[in-house]
This record gives sequence, structure tokens and C-alpha cells, in this order.
Amino acid sequence: MIPELNTSNKVVGAKQVKGMLNKDKVKTVYVARDAEGRVVDDIIRTCDQKQVQVIYVESMRKLGEACEIDVNAASAALLK
Repeated sequence: MIPELNTSNKVVGAKQVKGMLNKDKVKTVYVARDAEGRVVDDIIRTCDQKQVQVIYVESMRKLGEACEIDVNAASAALLK
């Protein structure tokens, strides 16, 4: 698992991750390898531009479990 995501200092979901990236409040982004490109490509590009670390997770199911939610997740972010 990803113990770092067992914190309340995170956001889950593409929309929330994008919002926090735009506010420069993100330390690390997690992206599921099986997420659709149309959902995560913009997040990955923004991370490259802002020099935010991207960590890839095996699947959306595993990322959702790591975030302790009952649904799959394409992306999540640890906040500064």
C-alpha cells in the first residue's frame, strides 16, 4: 500500500488535484496507470511544468484503496 495517503492532508480525484495544483499546494501526485489519458494527461503535464513529483500506482482500484475510499481513483495528491 501507500502509507503516505493514509492522511487527511490529501485530495482525491482529477478535479480536486487540478485545483490544488493550480494553487501550488501540492507536494506529490499519484496517478493510476490504468486511468484514461483524457483524465490524467493534463495533470501530468502540469506536474512537469511545476516540477511536482508524480508517482504511478498499479491501478485505479489500488489508488482508491490507498486513499481509503470505496471507489476507484484516477489521481490523488498529497498537500504541502
